[in-house]
Amino acid sequence: MARELPYWQDMKTPVNPSGFQLRILLVDETFERAALLKHALQDAGCRIAAHVSASADLPGLVAELNPDLIILDTESPDRDTLENLCVIKRDQPRPIVMFTHDDDSDKIRAAIRAGVSAYVVDGLKSERLRPIMDVAIARFNEFQTMRADLEKAEIQLAERKDVERAKGFLMKQRGWPEEEAYQALRRTAMDRGMRLGEVARQLIEVAGLFE
Repeated sequence: MARELPYWQDMKTPVNPSGFQLRILLVDETFERAALLKHALQDAGCRIAAHVSASADLPGLVAELNPDLIILDTESPDRDTLENLCVIKRDQPRPIVMFTHDDDSDKIRAAIRAGVSAYVVDGLKSERLRPIMDVAIARFNEFQTMRADLEKAEIQLAERKDVERAKGFLMKQRGWPEEEAYQALRRTAMDRGMRLGEVARQLIEVAGLFE
């Protein structure tokens, strides 16, 4: 049975265990070049989930195949490919390695913004392949952790603002002091098994109906 999540999402602390068989979505237009890369990937202990061209529906394939990592081998990343990678980054992020001959700094920046974890110029050597993938996965995991921390901080800040607004509403409508208004919100949250911010948001929404 296929795994429901890539291995790095199955674990609380993402790692790349020795001997783990990575499932790879390989994107390459050239048959001969792809054959060499497939051989190198198999020697590195990887499994090719699919080999497709850059014109394929990459976001759809990621959703269908659920690969652990995406490898693109291209002369130069085009706009359509980068747009597809942006969709993957937004909806179902994966570690991405791009092998290319294009060392243009604008292309490198565009690829990194699109979600490429490792942009490798003229570096496709079999002995370097697994270390490059390991670095890409480590960078991806670090970025995902940073993004999750940022989203959590943003949610906490928004909830604190909602609590302040809800307290202000109760203080005005009920004539309560600030501490009493806060404790009322806190009791309601505990009774309903909800976060304080969620209760505050509901109160604000209800209050808006009567404005």
